[in-house]
Amino acid sequence: MCQKAYGNHSHKITRFADISFISAVMILLISIVTPTLRAEHMVKSPDENVVITFDVKDVGSQQGCLMYGVHYDNQPVVVDARLGLKIKDAAPLEANFDIVNVFRSSYDSTYSPVYAERKTITDHYNQLVVELKENSSPYRRLHLTFRAYDEGAALCYSLPEQNALENIVISAEKTQFRFTDDHISYATYSAQGEYSKVPLSKLKNDCERPLTIQINDKLFASVAEARLVDYARMRLSPDQSQSHTIVSSLAGEASAALPITTPWRVIMLGRSPGELLERNYLILNLNEPCAIEDTSWIKPGKVIREVTLTTAGGKACVDFAVEHNLQYVEFDAGWYGHEYSDESDATTVSVDPKRSKGPLDLHEVIDYAKQRGIGILLYVNRRALERQLDEVLPLYEKWGIKGVKYGFVQVGSQRWTAWLHEAVRKAAQHHLMVDIHDEYRPTGYSRTYPNLMTQEGIRGDETRPSNSLTLTILFTRMLAGAGDNTICYYDKRVDENASHAYQLVKSVCIYSPWQFLYWYDRPDTSPRKAGGAGGSRNVISDEPELEFFDHVPTVWDETKVLHGRIGEYAVLARRSGEDWFIGCMNADDPHTFEIPLTFLKDGQSYLAHIYTDDPTVPTRTHVKIIRHPVDSSSTLKVDLPARCGQAVRIHPATANDLKTYTRYQNAKIKKQN
Repeated sequence: MCQKAYGNHSHKITRFADISFISAVMILLISIVTPTLRAEHMVKSPDENVVITFDVKDVGSQQGCLMYGVHYDNQPVVVDARLGLKIKDAAPLEANFDIVNVFRSSYDSTYSPVYAERKTITDHYNQLVVELKENSSPYRRLHLTFRAYDEGAALCYSLPEQNALENIVISAEKTQFRFTDDHISYATYSAQGEYSKVPLSKLKNDCERPLTIQINDKLFASVAEARLVDYARMRLSPDQSQSHTIVSSLAGEASAALPITTPWRVIMLGRSPGELLERNYLILNLNEPCAIEDTSWIKPGKVIREVTLTTAGGKACVDFAVEHNLQYVEFDAGWYGHEYSDESDATTVSVDPKRSKGPLDLHEVIDYAKQRGIGILLYVNRRALERQLDEVLPLYEKWGIKGVKYGFVQVGSQRWTAWLHEAVRKAAQHHLMVDIHDEYRPTGYSRTYPNLMTQEGIRGDETRPSNSLTLTILFTRMLAGAGDNTICYYDKRVDENASHAYQLVKSVCIYSPWQFLYWYDRPDTSPRKAGGAGGSRNVISDEPELEFFDHVPTVWDETKVLHGRIGEYAVLARRSGEDWFIGCMNADDPHTFEIPLTFLKDGQSYLAHIYTDDPTVPTRTHVKIIRHPVDSSSTLKVDLPARCGQAVRIHPATANDLKTYTRYQNAKIKKQN
């Protein structure tokens, strides 16, 4: 089954635009229908720390304007922010409204996703639904839904069926986020862009979401989007009419027959950047539950990219995957011809001669991999996908392919947003998992269709990100969901920007259910002179620390952010079963951290494997391995030089582990003496 859910339910979530709003209200099993309306309407989170207020107010010459605010820990976050929709060939829906009815409800559930950064997720909120009607002709009706979670606030618009409207074209959205001061924000203007640390007053148009904002030293917010399925993507732009204010900016028009419900506009809230990251499941909660009945074929795992596009290279990668506990081998661009050519046929195996001379017998590699329990993934550029999607998906299922990487997909407009999510659903019909590359950023659809394993929308290792940039991405982009960072290990990019222990750490800190390792690297049994294979330095050798990649999982039962400052450093601890993995990342200044291991089980002995940078280690990667027993009373001290990292694997110690450690220590002492 897709997921288990349990808890107290006071209403059921309805699918996007499936039914009229009135019917949805009946399904909600509303706990209270407010008979007497107040001047201001409020909904609090279950822990009462998040407070959303709504009212209809007069603003200048406009009457009946839609206004909301958000408080956290008794501090104002968003104040007197306006709401509204611009309608093509009609007056905007933003003023002259009266409140007709107010409905309140609560929801409390816990579910187990197919995979995530935690084994179980709590979905608990209080909800306020406000029915509004224009007080003059044509008396259009609009509904606003506000949800207050412990983790943040969310709102969306609904237009129910009504006589005054049958179809609608939303030409723009006027959702404001009006902050109290010129707070610091971390902005980028493309899904794979560089980030800049700027005050709100310096933001430019079409800032990417999530947009993380520091309200003060103990309050952080991030403006995000959830449940984007068949609507125009939201970005964020400065509102020139008011200071400290940003407004939603749609990537084109959105049209539909009524009823219609927009995606969620989200304000994630936390007392630190780390708490924001720990709470990123809020985006999943704002999506529909899993729609796939049997998910047994959906399997996270580690991936090596086959860079030579040859039969021998494919088999070498399969053998390497078996030896090093990887689950997949991916054939990237070029296996079916020139990826940017509209003439290339993704139903054929015809290697692009500019990338490789071959030969590639893909079916032989698929059979070879299947016999050894390894799955094959294929890259397909959007040019072929747009022409051949309905042809290639059933064909790849027949071939025995496990998943497809959708490349250079078109994003933003309603048309391409709808196409892309339909392509994910169609892949599910053929038991194919999906990785979406380039400018797509997630909004939680992997909860509904968990065959959407991961996506790019991240400035990953191919682009040589600085450590500071990666540590900004961690507390901004990664709030939205999994990011395919395409980790490099032996490539010269590592030596230019960071260290090899730092690269190990990325597999812990940068979450992705499909974790691509060794992006530019190849096994030592792979062909040496195939086109696109890279230099000899990219041959994977037998450095001892690669055992960390062998052991690290890609999904988690528990996640803790122990330390974190945006752009500076991060320390994360994640649990898988009884094993814990700790990742410590550092940017441009040295730092020292103490990590109490209080999250370990009391009374249990563990063995810690610590991987740290040490230029004296006589390997080309210069990673030292330290092993010693620990328990819940232990504290690890981590000294991080600039642009370095430290990875730790902790597992329950067996009697043999302890004997081996004792022999090692005795031999070390004897050698010193």
